[in-house]
Amino acid sequence: MTEVTSGDFCIAVYREDEVWEAEALPVAVTESLDSIVQALRQLPSIGGVLGLVAVGDDFFIIVRILGSQVSLFVSDLTASVDWPLARQVLEYLDIDVPYDEDLDQVLPAGELSILTDLGVDEMELCALSGDLDLFPDEVLASLARRIGFGPVFDRALDAAAR
Repeated sequence: MTEVTSGDFCIAVYREDEVWEAEALPVAVTESLDSIVQALRQLPSIGGVLGLVAVGDDFFIIVRILGSQVSLFVSDLTASVDWPLARQVLEYLDIDVPYDEDLDQVLPAGELSILTDLGVDEMELCALSGDLDLFPDEVLASLARRIGFGPVFDRALDAAAR
């Protein structure tokens, strides 16, 4: 079982009638990748759903569901050594858990172009992931502003904090 901390959240973001919508999902969904995917699939968007998941101060995951396709990005694959959720993402991506000698740097993994069509290219996503001065919630908020759903993301994040 994954340890859920006070910094854990999953914000689902989707477009409905050309307007961005965001809602905080129950923190319990952050316990497993299957729970996150299942919760995101329940949302009404025809154009796909983004799941922005922060796990404590350690890492974040972006899950994008479009039809039956699931795309994943994890900000730091070395988190898989300590966090079962990160390990599940690597297993889904068929990436090996890193060895001790690989743990001295932040290494993003997965679909690096997951947000390209929304205006965030691979280099920008990797740069934000590797910025050690930013916490996961700050990176996700920055991405939300960059894409254009900052205010609804902030409201959903405030709801998740209650």
